[in-house]
Amino acid sequence: MSSSGSGPDSGPGSGPGSGSDALLLPVVDEDGAPFWEYAARGELRVQACASPACGELRFPPRPCCPHCGSFASEWRLMSGRGRLWSYVVPHPPLLPAYAEQAPYNAVLVELADAPRIRLAGNVVASPDAPLNSVDPARLRIGAPVRAAFCPAGPDGSVTLVRWLLER
Repeated sequence: MSSSGSGPDSGPGSGPGSGSDALLLPVVDEDGAPFWEYAARGELRVQACASPACGELRFPPRPCCPHCGSFASEWRLMSGRGRLWSYVVPHPPLLPAYAEQAPYNAVLVELADAPRIRLAGNVVASPDAPLNSVDPARLRIGAPVRAAFCPAGPDGSVTLVRWLLER
């Protein structure tokens, strides 16, 4: 579930002058593929141990449960609600496409359904808004957020989980 540059991007924040042609996209690996498949359906799911004696949630996805060692897993539906656990506003952004969208945020969201699970992303004004669509001054640790889904990449083949501030 790492990120890698993958050439032109017509996904989130794309359009004239948005500078999104070099935004990083997730690299979909075997363990994380179901996460991205569910995201494409508009579902936020987290991998869990399917052992009846364990059942612990885990993220990032991996083949073996770090709690009990079982290789049995399932994907549990989450509500998509959470709270800002941490955030940064990169100064200066290192990649040109991100510099063109500064100031923007990078956040960690603690899931309401699973407080030990934290997902990285961006808080945006709408699912397909540019990264700089929310003034960083509006962000507060503990602020409630909800998941939003946005197709990304040159062919929309990956759906990103982004975050919207709850009112």
